[in-house]
Amino acid sequence: MTDDGAPEGVRRRLPRGLVGALAVSALLALYVVAIVERGAAMVGSGEPLLIGIGLAVLIIPLLVIGLVAREFWLAARVQRMADELAAAGQLPVDDLPRSPGGRIDRAAADEAFGEFRDAVDAAPTDWRAWYRLAFAYDAAGDRRRARAALRQASSLFSPRG
Repeated sequence: MTDDGAPEGVRRRLPRGLVGALAVSALLALYVVAIVERGAAMVGSGEPLLIGIGLAVLIIPLLVIGLVAREFWLAARVQRMADELAAAGQLPVDDLPRSPGGRIDRAAADEAFGEFRDAVDAAPTDWRAWYRLAFAYDAAGDRRRARAALRQASSLFSPRG
């Protein structure tokens, strides 16, 4: 085994969405540079109204950078949680019935959801229960609550080693 847990001679693959996320982030970086240039030009104009607008425009890149960094940090934590669950053989299994088009049967997802909600109620400080609940929310089609549950799992998670 190598240091990252992969068997000898096997290269660890990049997470599926990483290349796309990096590409979009690079495009976003170009956008941020363009916005900063425009904002700086407005501030440098000497016109009071343009200075005010320029200062407001310069806040946008700070918000964008903060939000992107927050999402990358969450993605890294979620991957670490998934790796730990996989190593322990506890990764949630997607065995819900699907339609011929591949969509999860909503009634089955809603039915399975109860056990995950009960697990969180029984152990509200267990990041594993929150992680599984996040995937139950996702299967039920509630992406907003799924992300909130993942954030809760991440806040409770303390990696081993």
